[in-house]
Amino acid sequence: MRKPTRKQLETLVEQAVVDCYNDDEQLTGLYTMIADNLATPFPTRILGVDVIVEDVDLRGNDIVAICARGAARQAIPILELPLPNPPPAGVE
Repeated sequence: MRKPTRKQLETLVEQAVVDCYNDDEQLTGLYTMIADNLATPFPTRILGVDVIVEDVDLRGNDIVAICARGAARQAIPILELPLPNPPPAGVE
């Protein structure tokens, strides 16, 4: 899968926030787009440790990935989440 162009990313963001009127609504729109389209669970590695991304969540002003390893769970900001190769379905 090729990395999306800046124009493609801008188009996706525009679609996510089309009817949003403030920052909170834009954040919710982006979260909804990710939650609706990202296929979970999927494996990735964080700091050299294999984890499973079980879900995404909106916590305060952050969109986070809920990562699990055994019984342990940790929320990782979505922008800091390393994606596996190939990326999971729904990642553009």
